[in-house]
Amino acid sequence: MVGRSRIAAALSVALVSIGLAAPAPAGAAVGRAELALRWAPIHYQDVDATGSHALGGRSDYLTRVDFDGDWNGRNNWDRAGQAGASFSAAVYYSVAETGTHWFITYFFFHPRDWVDHPFFETEHENDGEGVLLAVQKDGSTYGVLRSAVTVAHTSFYSYTPSGSTWTSGRETVDGTLQLQSSPHDSFQHPVTAQEVQGHGLKAYPQYRINGDGLVYYPSDRGEAPSGTNDRDVPYELIDIFADGGLWARRDAAGLFANLGTFAGDTSGDCGVGTYSCGTNSANAPWGWDDGDDLPGRGEIATDPAKLSAEYFTVPGELARAYAYNPYTAERADLREAARTAPPVTD
Repeated sequence: MVGRSRIAAALSVALVSIGLAAPAPAGAAVGRAELALRWAPIHYQDVDATGSHALGGRSDYLTRVDFDGDWNGRNNWDRAGQAGASFSAAVYYSVAETGTHWFITYFFFHPRDWVDHPFFETEHENDGEGVLLAVQKDGSTYGVLRSAVTVAHTSFYSYTPSGSTWTSGRETVDGTLQLQSSPHDSFQHPVTAQEVQGHGLKAYPQYRINGDGLVYYPSDRGEAPSGTNDRDVPYELIDIFADGGLWARRDAAGLFANLGTFAGDTSGDCGVGTYSCGTNSANAPWGWDDGDDLPGRGEIATDPAKLSAEYFTVPGELARAYAYNPYTAERADLREAARTAPPVTD
């Protein structure tokens, strides 16, 4: 009990310092910010520093959508290459809750999806990949992790940690979700990884660092990497539903081309020396889609209980009615947007 008290106290200090809800006292419900911090991934990011579009490796650094001080999605490719561009590490999250589970979506953003050769690959402005975690309520403070579904371009990959009671459903489980201790707290965190350039995201070690790379750890603050081979980079967590944040700006024409798809153009050197530069090619979580699978566009974030029931065989109850789901009020709009949206190209 002493260990748990120390953990709760440390989390309380961290969360209060960034204006987030402090851990609930014993017997009270855990806060969503605290829950997201508890289960946030330790994240391995491979880095390629070669080629002019790599920006010396910075094109593979995680950062905020508004890293350049504005919410214009059509200038991010160019602004990433300017002196003084901030690459302070950040990951976005949202939490949905049913009577039996919490579902936590994490969104990882890069200003560039890039290549360093001329052969039949397209690069584009903005890049968004991520992971959905399903956490079962078992009476403990933070629950027990049961599964992960990651986003790698236009495909989803499913994983379970060792000892999980969840098994393959309509989709075959693609591997084991590893857990790793963090030097910044006393928890075991799930471990994810992203490839260079296109930034597909899978469970570690299905992607791994090859040479230079970054290891990101969830924290109460974000820091920029000290270089291309920094193995301890703290990242901050940002609520997708924060006032004035990503979801609040979902209809902003400068940021989104349509619901769930970031606006991006061909300005600057995007596509120069490569096959081509795509436009409006990256997606926020409510735009993620694996077209070969049954769940609809964006449902990995907006209806994660449905997706989990499709992807996995779940013993016992997996409640589908939401006690909390900020996307729910927009469900009709999201369904219509999914029906009429252009093909996903990320």
